[in-house]
Amino acid sequence: MKTRITELLGIEVPVVQGAMARIADASLAGAVSEAGGLGVIACGGAPLSWVEEQVRIARSMTDKPIGANVMLMDPNAAELAKLLADLRVDVVTTGAGSPANYMQMWKDAGIKVVPVVASSALAARMERLGADAVVAEGTEAGGHIGELTTMALVPAVCDAVSIPVIAAGGIADGRGVAAAFALGAEGVQVGTRFLTVDECTIADAYKERVLAAKDADTIVTGRGSGHPVRCLKNKFARTVRKLEDDLAQNGDELEAMYVGSLRRAVEGDVDNGTMMAGQSAALVRERATAAEAIAGMMAEAEALGALDLAATASANARRERAGR
Repeated sequence: MKTRITELLGIEVPVVQGAMARIADASLAGAVSEAGGLGVIACGGAPLSWVEEQVRIARSMTDKPIGANVMLMDPNAAELAKLLADLRVDVVTTGAGSPANYMQMWKDAGIKVVPVVASSALAARMERLGADAVVAEGTEAGGHIGELTTMALVPAVCDAVSIPVIAAGGIADGRGVAAAFALGAEGVQVGTRFLTVDECTIADAYKERVLAAKDADTIVTGRGSGHPVRCLKNKFARTVRKLEDDLAQNGDELEAMYVGSLRRAVEGDVDNGTMMAGQSAALVRERATAAEAIAGMMAEAEALGALDLAATASANARRERAGR
């Protein structure tokens, strides 16, 4: 399944692994890349030494492209940006800010830059800055989210830019892949589906909660603070939501609760941690390897006519770009 995304990123299938903080390490990223997608190491909040080690490990697992993610609001974003340029990772995805200060440095290092966006206006701005592609991430996604749904956001972004668009949010099987191409995207970003693969190093208890999730089993916390996060419902999330009803009075207590909550979940405390996961958790029903998960998605997508949809999306994008 060839699209402008596979051509741009040098990958075999148009699947990008979501950069899940404290989850997407070399084990997962290397396996996804070796399977033909783009594995992405999540660098948010991580020491620079850890990032360098993870890139080295991933490259020992595969000779295919490897990506890394930068959360631009991190205090060490500038140092991390420079490190990734020095390491010459193949792709950098960004979130939580503008990559303007680092764009030229990454370009000079031969790195493809793919910001995650939550609106068509932001996508157009990223194109003007020189982004190679954008990830249009709908509110169905796990972790930090925007307000627009994938169904509304993706076609709006595709209409707003001429660079390739990767759809994200709520995509966990071939039906989602085919739908994304029908909306005009030329690739998909998948996070929640990869939580349960063998190469993902989160605790089994976390994986089992994802596998057991139904369509109404996610919750969004942090809306009042301006930093909404989608996660699976549990004791921690329900307690947080109750305290958020009076944010002014409970702000300090909430801040203390947030600290380390993702780490707790990753290590297996599924009652008192933040189990970040998207609404597509309801579609994840079995464990697999990363390669099996990707192959299954692609086989189902192709059976639904995604090859034709991908070709149409790419052809339409090229015509639109020529017209501009």
